[in-house]
Amino acid sequence: MPIITLTTDFGEKDHFAGAVKGAIYSELPDIKIVDISHSVSPFHITEAAYIIQNAYRSFPKDTIHLIGIDSELTPENKHIAVYLDGHYFICANNGIISMLASEINPEKIVEINIHDRVESNFPVLDVFVKVACHIARGGTLDVIGKVISEIKQIRDLRPVVNSENTQIIGNVIYIDNYGNVVCNIKKSLFEEIGKGRAYTIQARRAKFNEVYSNYSDAINFDIPPEKREEDGKKLALWNSSNYLELAIYKSNPSTVGSASTLFGLEYWDTISVTFK
Repeated sequence: MPIITLTTDFGEKDHFAGAVKGAIYSELPDIKIVDISHSVSPFHITEAAYIIQNAYRSFPKDTIHLIGIDSELTPENKHIAVYLDGHYFICANNGIISMLASEINPEKIVEINIHDRVESNFPVLDVFVKVACHIARGGTLDVIGKVISEIKQIRDLRPVVNSENTQIIGNVIYIDNYGNVVCNIKKSLFEEIGKGRAYTIQARRAKFNEVYSNYSDAINFDIPPEKREEDGKKLALWNSSNYLELAIYKSNPSTVGSASTLFGLEYWDTISVTFK
């Protein structure tokens, strides 16, 4: 039996995440449920998309990913089930899947149409759980929805490249638990536009002229520990998902600060790369 994952903005205080798990177990007592995150910022579609994009590939094929972000059913916010890259995704059609679909075309998308059979004011608990359990039992998407060809896109998700190919202008799309700042510039675009040229990365007053592959690459371990610049050292790196990330080495947001606080960066702030 496949795994069902949960990604929501429910937090840990309220009953919502527990109720969803209970409803799934009531239908499928032997199912495996994995929490990806319940700490997505409320209604933050881009943040949820980034988390899902970077988590789903670690799960076996045919895993079912239930995403409870901005999921209230409205005429402009329908519910969908998507089969993409060997995985199932159940969510609102609000742009969450567009980050995944920008790199891999979905094999099938259906607009869920079982709402007339389910009384609900909590669609993640009632509708999404029904769909997830149907798929887990081997059911097809055609039974729970009508096929559609397009999904909503997250606005301005892609960075902008100027006409001279000398600058990439990106935006902050995620700030992690350490206060590290992730922007929407990927290594593949950077290499395509840069073609090996020298560059400067700028985020407000912070500037970087080198991008590392690992956090520790920024530290010169040939220097004695007492003379190294370690804690508090600023750096840019390609993170595990090949997005450009700005960080403070071994930062602690609650004590010494983080890239977000020290560089003064928040969601959707601009980060630019200028090639020389």
